Amino acid sequence: MLNRRDLDPDESPRAAFGAKLRSAREERGWTQDELSEHMEYSATHVSAVETGRKPPTFRFAQQADVAFGTNSRFVDQYRDVRSASMLEGFEEYAAQEAKAREIRVFELGVIPGLLQTPEYAGAMASAEVRRGSITQEEADQRVAYLLTRQRRLASPTAPLVHAVLDESCLRRTIGGREVMDRQLVELEKQASTPGLILQVAPFSMGEDRPFALPVHLLTLPNRSLTGYTESEGQGHLQRDPSTLTTWERNYHRLQVGALSEAASLDLIRAARKELT
Repeated sequence: MLNRRDLDPDESPRAAFGAKLRSAREERGWTQDELSEHMEYSATHVSAVETGRKPPTFRFAQQADVAFGTNSRFVDQYRDVRSASMLEGFEEYAAQEAKAREIRVFELGVIPGLLQTPEYAGAMASAEVRRGSITQEEADQRVAYLLTRQRRLASPTAPLVHAVLDESCLRRTIGGREVMDRQLVELEKQASTPGLILQVAPFSMGEDRPFALPVHLLTLPNRSLTGYTESEGQGHLQRDPSTLTTWERNYHRLQVGALSEAASLDLIRAARKELT
């Protein structure tokens, strides 16, 4: 056995996963080396997950369920670990997003996730690693999860996406000039696809811009609305009909006040020129 550090399962979802893994292993009478043989992971990796030093991945959880014959017990536990690295309400929002017929987004400061290149998304996640907010493995999982969400946009059942970007999204350099330039090039390409309507809300809108925070509005198959917004370190899923009606009206105002699609493309190209 490589490590026997005591764990408090109530400390965090990661600690709870490690404690459950250790308990299942000890019930079988296996050492960490023996479990590693069943899971195709090193004993050092098993030890790190058991002691909470390393978060489990989806594949690790799947392999644990196979090794112990526990159906989806560890995969379900993994989802708690993943949710802990996301803002409150986001995972539920993402589940609704996967069913939506239409996605309306307003974003401030950064390119919306669904439109980010892997390099841009990676730069954002790496910054959180440097700040100590998440681990590198959690950053990798976050980017992989984003790419999974993006793949739906290329499917035959893809929803219509209407994205309005505050001008600050184009002016704030993320990941350095090369990464930002590729991101702006990708925005131009995306804007020419039939499934995306892309507009920019210019700084000149001033106080007429109706939203002070990022907003996501989903139209579901039954035509009902679900909303989501974020502030610093907090996410909020919105289901209140009266609030969503107000958001929808304000989004219409945003669309009217934002630049046309053609003028928005011109501003994106201008931002690229200024970048270089």
